Amino acid sequence: MLIFRAEPSAAAPTSPARFCSFIRTHKQKHGAPRGEKCPGKQRAAGAPTDRTRTRTGRWSETMDGGQSSGARAVLRGRCEGAQRTGSNMIRIFISSSFTDMSIERKVLLEKAYPQVRSFCRSLGLVFEVVDLNWGIRTFPYGDHEVSEIFLQEIQMSQKVSAGPAFVGLLGNQYGHRPLPRLIPEKQFEVLLSTLSKNPEGVQQLQEWFRKDNNSVPPTYVLQPVTARFPHYDDLRPEVTKLHDDDLLSWRVTESQLLQLLRSAAAEAETAGDITAEQKQLFYSSGEICPPAWTCPQACPFGPGGLTFPASHSVTERALEEGVWKDNCQMSALLFVREIPRQRMKDGSKRLAKFMDLTADGLLDAEAQEFLTGLKSRLYATSKKILNLHCVELNSGSIDPKRKEHAQYLDSICQQFISQMTIRISEAVKLAGEDRKKIWGSTEENEEEFDWVVEEARQHTIMAAELSNSLQGRDGLLGKICLAMWESTLVHHGPLVVHGTAGMGKTTLLCKLAQEMQDVLEAKAVLVIRLLAANHPQRPNINHVLNSVCLQVCLACGLAPRPLMSVSSHLELQRLFQNILEKVSQQGNTLLLILDSLEQLADQHQAHQLRWLPTDVPPNVHLLVSMETTSEAFASMRLRLGTAGNVFEVERLSRDEGQQIMESHLQVAKRTLTREQKDAVLQSFHASGSPLHLQLILSAAKNWTSFTPPTELLLGSSSEEVMSQLLLKLEEKHGKELVGGALGCIVLARRGLMEAELRDVMSLDDDVISEVYRYSLPPTPSLIRMPPVLWARLKRDLRDQLEIQWTDGVAMLAFSSRLLSEVVKARYLTPERRGRTHRILAEYFLGRWSGRLKPVALPGLTLLLSDRKVPPQPLWFAPGLANVRKLQELPYHLLHAGLWEELRQEVVGSAEWLYCQSRVCGVSSLISDLDQCSQYMDCCETGLVHKALVLMKPSLDILSGHMDRSVFYSELLARLSSLASTSRTVIGQLCSQCDDWLQTCPEPVLIPRSSFLQQPGGALQHTLTAPHGGVLCLAVGAAVRLLVTGSAGGVVAVWSLLDKHLLQVLEGPSAAILSVKIIESSAHCLSLAADGSLRGWSLKSGQQLFCIQEAGPAGSGPSSVSLQVSDQLLFVHTWMQVKVWKLDGTEIHREDISLVLGVLGDFVVSLHDSDRVRIFDPVTGTQTMVRLTRNLTPVVSVTSPKRGSLFVVSDDGFLHQISRTRQQIVTEFPLLPSLFSASEDEKILIAGRERTLSLFRIGSNSVDGFLELQHDDEVLSACVSPDGRRVVSGAADQLIRIWSVTTGHLVDTLCGCNAPVTALMLYDHFVVSASSAADSVQLWSLTYDPSHKPLPHIPAGSAHSAVTRDGDQVFYVRHQTQREVLSWNNRTGSVSERLPVSAEVSCLELAQQKRLLLCGLRSGTVLIYPLALPQETLCIPPPEGLAPVLCLALGSQESLLAVAHWDTLRLFQVATRDGFPAVEGPLATAPLLHAPPSHMALLPHRRLLYGTAGGEVKLHDFGAGAGADLQPHSSGITCVTASNWGTHALVGSQDATLRLWALDPVALDHTMEYQGLFFQGVLCAAFADSDRFVFTGSQDQTVKVWDVASGKLLCVQFVYSPVVRMLTFRNGFVGLTLQGCVVQEAFRCPDRVDPDHNPLRNMKARYRVTSREKGGAGRSDLQGFDPAQISLNLVSMLSSKPSSACVLL
Repeated sequence: MLIFRAEPSAAAPTSPARFCSFIRTHKQKHGAPRGEKCPGKQRAAGAPTDRTRTRTGRWSETMDGGQSSGARAVLRGRCEGAQRTGSNMIRIFISSSFTDMSIERKVLLEKAYPQVRSFCRSLGLVFEVVDLNWGIRTFPYGDHEVSEIFLQEIQMSQKVSAGPAFVGLLGNQYGHRPLPRLIPEKQFEVLLSTLSKNPEGVQQLQEWFRKDNNSVPPTYVLQPVTARFPHYDDLRPEVTKLHDDDLLSWRVTESQLLQLLRSAAAEAETAGDITAEQKQLFYSSGEICPPAWTCPQACPFGPGGLTFPASHSVTERALEEGVWKDNCQMSALLFVREIPRQRMKDGSKRLAKFMDLTADGLLDAEAQEFLTGLKSRLYATSKKILNLHCVELNSGSIDPKRKEHAQYLDSICQQFISQMTIRISEAVKLAGEDRKKIWGSTEENEEEFDWVVEEARQHTIMAAELSNSLQGRDGLLGKICLAMWESTLVHHGPLVVHGTAGMGKTTLLCKLAQEMQDVLEAKAVLVIRLLAANHPQRPNINHVLNSVCLQVCLACGLAPRPLMSVSSHLELQRLFQNILEKVSQQGNTLLLILDSLEQLADQHQAHQLRWLPTDVPPNVHLLVSMETTSEAFASMRLRLGTAGNVFEVERLSRDEGQQIMESHLQVAKRTLTREQKDAVLQSFHASGSPLHLQLILSAAKNWTSFTPPTELLLGSSSEEVMSQLLLKLEEKHGKELVGGALGCIVLARRGLMEAELRDVMSLDDDVISEVYRYSLPPTPSLIRMPPVLWARLKRDLRDQLEIQWTDGVAMLAFSSRLLSEVVKARYLTPERRGRTHRILAEYFLGRWSGRLKPVALPGLTLLLSDRKVPPQPLWFAPGLANVRKLQELPYHLLHAGLWEELRQEVVGSAEWLYCQSRVCGVSSLISDLDQCSQYMDCCETGLVHKALVLMKPSLDILSGHMDRSVFYSELLARLSSLASTSRTVIGQLCSQCDDWLQTCPEPVLIPRSSFLQQPGGALQHTLTAPHGGVLCLAVGAAVRLLVTGSAGGVVAVWSLLDKHLLQVLEGPSAAILSVKIIESSAHCLSLAADGSLRGWSLKSGQQLFCIQEAGPAGSGPSSVSLQVSDQLLFVHTWMQVKVWKLDGTEIHREDISLVLGVLGDFVVSLHDSDRVRIFDPVTGTQTMVRLTRNLTPVVSVTSPKRGSLFVVSDDGFLHQISRTRQQIVTEFPLLPSLFSASEDEKILIAGRERTLSLFRIGSNSVDGFLELQHDDEVLSACVSPDGRRVVSGAADQLIRIWSVTTGHLVDTLCGCNAPVTALMLYDHFVVSASSAADSVQLWSLTYDPSHKPLPHIPAGSAHSAVTRDGDQVFYVRHQTQREVLSWNNRTGSVSERLPVSAEVSCLELAQQKRLLLCGLRSGTVLIYPLALPQETLCIPPPEGLAPVLCLALGSQESLLAVAHWDTLRLFQVATRDGFPAVEGPLATAPLLHAPPSHMALLPHRRLLYGTAGGEVKLHDFGAGAGADLQPHSSGITCVTASNWGTHALVGSQDATLRLWALDPVALDHTMEYQGLFFQGVLCAAFADSDRFVFTGSQDQTVKVWDVASGKLLCVQFVYSPVVRMLTFRNGFVGLTLQGCVVQEAFRCPDRVDPDHNPLRNMKARYRVTSREKGGAGRSDLQGFDPAQISLNLVSMLSSKPSSACVLL
């Protein structure tokens, strides 16, 4: 393997900015690589131009035409079009003083915020309020960061919020005026120089402000209060006096320091050292600040100076940032409260909570002056957003119980609600087109592929941001670029970048992507996926491939994938490779980057990288990265061998680390002392990891030049640095707070919003107890975690946290996966993990919304308090779901062990199942239910999971947009039969579905039986690969693999562990006749019908050898045999044998008179009918055995363990011949078509027709001991390894399990839907396959029989009829079968067999008279009374014995019409003495045209029938005349009369229906339907009232039409064509081609909404042309041509389904 190292070379570029020019220079010097033209400069021959590409589909058209340039740029990977999408968040910062407006803030929290939140939720917006003053009486922290934290939160709100972002509450308190934390060196030293006459003042300033030489330029830093007053923030009761003293001391000291700074500034101005403007920074009169002061670079004291005057309070600074800066008034609201001036004489003590006081308790006149100036400025500049209130205090406070105060508070709430909702509405309206997708909406209000654009946008933005952090790696970048360029015009392998965790692989690829944009031509496409971007969530490989394929198609003008979702991982893998080939053929350049492959989810064995092509076509570059120690890299090395380009990202050297450190510090405008730099480099050198260095530098930015060495955050590894960081955070913020917050972020499935995190932390009693450990909450009845605590912690974690934007919502996540692991190890003990999951689960349940939650605070008994967390309904508004609840709740309920809540809220809630499948996708729901079924002790959960798996194909076809009525109907059709035995979950689900459907406001079909495949039972897995019928299979128990060979020439390899398709081995196009597994070498062999024998590696999928003409071409499975011994391969027919070594080396071939079989390494053949030769092809030795009886072989089987061969001769004898020349001849009772031996070789299995016989092999005899009778021909059989059970498969599509001991039928497995031609047993599973089906089925022998579905009649029966109650089905299995079977649908078994004298041509049931009518090909009609079927009536055939084509009964069942090839006959069916009698024929009519294909008997002895040519005839037996009706363009497949004789329906193969009025005869409606599948109408039935007509079609749907208007009312997909249909109560009963009985009720409201679209769940459209009253029919849809629709089907179905076009 070629591994490139990262050391710089002379030829490699030396800087990231130059490596692209290095490539250009290399091209100019050496020319284009291995070709005649430079990559991407010319279009490949035959590649479509932009004009031709626009015809491939709707999206391709918009890409070159209507699509925005931004979306085009995003899809092509360009940064210029990758701006973030609009926000779906409203984030409001509340500004006020700590105590002055506390009552107003509390009222807003209780009354206003919930209403605005509800309003936002109804618009799909997230509402968040940030009130840093909530929950604390003052700011008790001495680190002087209060102003910076407030300003950062305001800026975050302005950045995040899609609407208003700031609300200011200003009363009569100006607020705290903190000292500046940072003062530039020059400024501070000027001030000190003016205080030379005040040495005490200079000393005091120097004690509190220390020079930090690490700042560039140097800065004086205000020291923490605790540096001099250690008990300032110590709230322990035992130090209360010391704490109070320190508080007072600091207030005095703070005032002194401010006065010193002011006096120094005044003297400096007098001396001319500073300007008046600079002095004003320490003297604020409330006047408007110069705008330039808000910019640090424009500060009077230069960069690093004060951004606000030192005398400004935090409140005024917040107003400056939130209202006046950058013209933010339109996103702000202001509420100002005034106290009447005459009442302010009441004194400072009564107004202490509402006004500023000095340290000695007196009214602060200066603060009042500043406040007056601030309000004057607000009144002058912000009238439009200002709400002014004048309130008189009551005893120095606001009392909500007083009427005037309550009115004031209500007024504030109403103003807040009304003005906020108006602002939000205006913002949403302004967003307009930019807000295509409403978060959580079930409406289809976005383009089909918008999600691809959004995903591409996110990854492009992340890549651009990460690329800026790369330092070094110049040589490696140049080598990768050079390798890409050299392989442009040739087939090549993927480029692989690997390294240990933290080495910077992701940033390297991101930098490469950014730099390559300057090299590639404009039309080149760059696709990048950072697979670790959403950790801890791991992406599914199917989603990644699907997303990449769509982006490439849309960017390159290729037609997107087929409309039906790719049904398997294998098909998606092939689609991916085909798209790369198509892009290559176009001549465009594609760069595809997949980072962190080890982060893929485990599904489909993604880490084995079988989906990743090893042969990449020209013009396509595939670049992947992975960790060196990962399974993915091991798989990559195995697949590439020594041919791949593999680049290792090695550890950085000390010099490279120093270069990165200097660059990093320069950007941060910081430096370090020499000792600190040496400490950083020494710590980094131990790992050489960029991540390790980044973590150290993140901490080093906060080191001052006087930081003690013991406080430096250093460690020899990234994990050690992170652990030290967490320890420091615990010391500063508290262990419970740090561990609780970080633990929640780690355990949240999709991250947490900040608002959610604050809510969850407020529900954590351990955090609340720590927060209020030494002080009571301001309001004991309302307890929440003070938001400022999280704001301070977030500030200290700013380099370790990142914001992940998903659907316009900002989620918190860790910037490093390693930090997640460290947090898990440090905080998430099993007990803590479970408790955190429980808190998160209760939050998303909404359990504590509006309820009091108990908490035990230190020193108090149990306290009940409201935590003010929002409610969590499943739906915020109609059609608007709670996405966060859907994403998080199941996961946390499961891991918290809240299984009862999980059953009730998720698994047993039909509304939840529908909502999650619709909003999050059915794959998300299936994944959740799969996890639940694995951990929960609830079999019903597993059944619901399997039901959703069965529903997934139809949900995928609809792209997840299945209507609720369709979802509930299908769920009910799969689960209703289990409701009585599984009441807890499934019974509840079925009841919910039925209740909703009964009240549905639209027309709906309601299942009354489980007619779709139900979950449970023996069938566990269906492994499907579309390559034709399965002809052979082999199971490798040791390697746990299943290998199948198909009629399409494909060998498929499946894992028996996870049941996933691993390999598709494609050789010849000829059918695969035999497969064998060689477990010792993990190889397999395949023998094809063209005679080729191939060897394959099961690990890599590579072909090892191919032997042509190994067998005769055109052979069938029964005429050629493949045998494998320990050393040799044998292929033999009756007349020839060929032998090879296992490596494919031929050692022998011979034409023999008759080959009997292979016994070990010996070939056994027959010579002259009385001699057997046993030949060793290796040594050439042979042994001749003379037979005691002549042998003409019919079938043979070998017994290697016994060293014997069993041969059945045509004279009824069984010959047993051994290698030791012994022979035994015994009589054998049958000539079997099926002949095999059990695995232990103790039992012979022989099958012929419907009998399976078992023979016990003795030492000297073979004795028959069981004969097992079947209902159809036995095709396959095998015996269990323990010899206790025998499994048989038959042509009736059933698998039967028998007891070898008793011969009793133990079980019958239904659901194969094809004759069972192959059977094997593996680890308590039955593996079955059919040559007529493209799937392999795995059946459990240990399943729960209570969930077993009842068998149904065989699929594809030639003729069938069903009773009106659905309890009994009559059918004929084959056209040649001469018996009619009566099937009891309640017991799932054949109840009676009715013999017939000839082949059956049609069946009909007289429902009222209980008669079965059977038309025969001999022309005879047999009539069986169901009560006495042995008393058969016979209608003799006409002259000429013409076959019966079809039968038709009148509505009263008194008349019977019989159609033959050449005549029509009419009979009367009567009852005499309680027994049926037939009279007639009453009338006969010759057929002078094509014979009928379907017909219906109308009132007044009229017969309506259609022909295979599309003709429609109406014959009147009474008048003896006929008439032609409007013909169809294709064969007639259905003719049905209404119950009351007023209408008839005629349907044809082209899905055209014509509804005829019968009195008089007139065409009322022509209904034409076009969908995705086969269209022909197969059957129809009118409802009891004749208001509706039900139809079954080839497209596997049932449709309901309105008879009066011809409108389509309802369409339901039933997975199989309905072939028979009749009225059943308020609906119909039908029989599907698969043999299932369908029973459904139809509910239609009295008035159907005119906008009702029955096709919103179908990819189809239809048209109705109706007859005008008194005139001919016409339609407003011109040019409707079904053929034309077929031509344009793809483009039509890629858009939303069109509604019906109807003209009455």
